[in-house]
Amino acid sequence: MKRALPDLTVDQPAAGEKVTLVLHADGKQYDLPVLGGTHGPKVIDVRRLYAETGYLTYDPGFMSTANCDSALTFIDGERGILLHRGYAIEDLAAHADFLEVCYLLLYGKLPTQSELGDFGHVIGHHNMVHEQFRRFFEGFRRDAPPMAVMVGTVGALSAFYHDQIDITDTEARMVATHRLVAKMPTICAMAFQYSRGQPFLYPRNDLGYVPNFLRMAFGVPVEEYVVNPVLERAINRFLVLHADHEQNASTSTVRIAGSSRANPYACVAAGIAALWGPDHGGANEAVVNMLEEIGSKDRIPLYIKRAKDRSDPFRLTGFGHRVYKNYDPRAAILRESCHEVLGELGKKDEPLFELALELERIALDDDYFVQRKLFPNVDFYSGIMLRAIGFPTTMFPPLFALARTIGWIAQWKEMIEAPDQHIARPRQRYTGHPIRPYVPLAER
Repeated sequence: MKRALPDLTVDQPAAGEKVTLVLHADGKQYDLPVLGGTHGPKVIDVRRLYAETGYLTYDPGFMSTANCDSALTFIDGERGILLHRGYAIEDLAAHADFLEVCYLLLYGKLPTQSELGDFGHVIGHHNMVHEQFRRFFEGFRRDAPPMAVMVGTVGALSAFYHDQIDITDTEARMVATHRLVAKMPTICAMAFQYSRGQPFLYPRNDLGYVPNFLRMAFGVPVEEYVVNPVLERAINRFLVLHADHEQNASTSTVRIAGSSRANPYACVAAGIAALWGPDHGGANEAVVNMLEEIGSKDRIPLYIKRAKDRSDPFRLTGFGHRVYKNYDPRAAILRESCHEVLGELGKKDEPLFELALELERIALDDDYFVQRKLFPNVDFYSGIMLRAIGFPTTMFPPLFALARTIGWIAQWKEMIEAPDQHIARPRQRYTGHPIRPYVPLAER
């Protein structure tokens, strides 16, 4: 039965609608235009504010500031809705191959069968890395975090593929986009294999995007790797669910780096660095660590009590979200994938998963968490699933980066092609010393 589409009508601003700003200090008032989008809140256009008033806005973390127009992703955090190009994330996760979502984000529509075939062929044509590129890995220690390896090697791509980095050229932008989408699984798998002391495997063009990645990550040269369709479906869902998420910290980093007209490989490397933070791409690792600390179901009440105690530094990781004030729609999908993966691998009684389910049940039955809208987010179940498949916690952020690359590059492409694109230059409220005279060294 097809799910009904949500009603996302929005109160569009009337023609010429403005907000009047009154500055009592000088008795003047200024009219600021009001803009509307397809969905979501109306916005006050403050681009002329400083020039006309001499005042800046103050918004740490940009929580009330829209820094761009975008047609890629829409989030209604109050209602737990996530759309890519108008398509609900639940529908994409249930039915779409990851390359379909890549095509959707890049070109604005779902591909036909022939378009998807052509796109897959192009991605397959670019999935190898330069043979000399393999030597880069030898410069890292074997125990180096795979995410550190990813930051360095992705940034180095511009040294090998500088033939198509003229961002003013439409064809060059698309070639760079295809190369990033295609090579990221290869680089991610190489980082994983290097950390384990295993040999690298070349990609194979007779395999799809996800099977190819799984083979490069877990295969060995001495025998054929057989892709488990349940694990393939789970990783495909993971990639789809993490493909893009509006103007988050790493995406904003990519846009800011790109606004200086930096090459796309450098921009994506910057995004990977931002994603590495424990409050962003490292959150699912923190969930696994938290569950291991709790240890057993009978200890959950103790940790629930600690989470409510403001004087206790412990917090329930994986609950709550900066944007979602309802159940994160991606969390429910990953919970289902956890069931499927653990059942397929004969781990139905996986202690951490049972602990997570019980923790969610108790927390969502507690008024403290419900009133504060602290619902499970996408990170709550993803780490359990990835670990069951065979990835250590150090690989969680690289897998996130693999998925998010398409979002980053689609956002970068959209920004570069925007008619009003400018270099990013946030302002500040200076709170340092007032101007003071220089004192010669001998007099200090």
